[in-house]
Amino acid sequence: MSGGESGFAGLPGGVAVSRLCVYDWPAADGVRGGTPHLHLVCSEGYVVTGGRGAVQTLTVSGYQVTPLTPGTVAWFTPGTVHRLVNEDDLRITVLMQNSGLPEAGDAVLTLPPRYLTDPETYASVTAVPADAPEAERERIARARRDLALEGYRALREATGPEPLAAFHRAAAALVRPRLADWRARWERGARAAAEATGEQLDRLGRGDAGHLADAVVQAEQPYEQGRFGMCGRLDVYRQGQ
Repeated sequence: MSGGESGFAGLPGGVAVSRLCVYDWPAADGVRGGTPHLHLVCSEGYVVTGGRGAVQTLTVSGYQVTPLTPGTVAWFTPGTVHRLVNEDDLRITVLMQNSGLPEAGDAVLTLPPRYLTDPETYASVTAVPADAPEAERERIARARRDLALEGYRALREATGPEPLAAFHRAAAALVRPRLADWRARWERGARAAAEATGEQLDRLGRGDAGHLADAVVQAEQPYEQGRFGMCGRLDVYRQGQ
């Protein structure tokens, strides 16, 4: 998102936000919460605004549980398999790198390997049609959550690093056809934001404060509320899109 000569008027650093009410659906293991998945090029952060819960994470360093209570700020880098747990009405403001790319494609669910063979097979069990009745959208979201938990449990119980490495390779292959679109989003978002700062520093170094005259103020409300996301019901915004 550009703005005048300053070059960028999006949210700071080219991030995006959404408001998340984490699913309270119980899973086969008795835990209520969302769908385990990872992002391949984006870090993601949580600002906990209400309730109580946790985020389970799995990396090459092992399994970890981070408690989430109001005021907690938690974040993780690409490659972190994460599963949100809702213990009591957990609500989060999600901060997403690269203009919201995690909600625009940079996410692969921990499905069993047989569903990770190609984009079409993967989409057949993960896509939630926007025009379907709400009850059908909820059914699909719950079914894909439970299917992802099947693969997630296998990764957690695996011995040695190879099963997680194999999932990483499968995830990378699944998203490869979309990388050109991701790069374009990065270029007009996070890259443009960083370059705008560099330009402003150069101007100030020359004694030129002209870019301050390009200042803008923006605000918006969610354009969609209650979307069935990976981790819960989402209120989503257009920033970065």
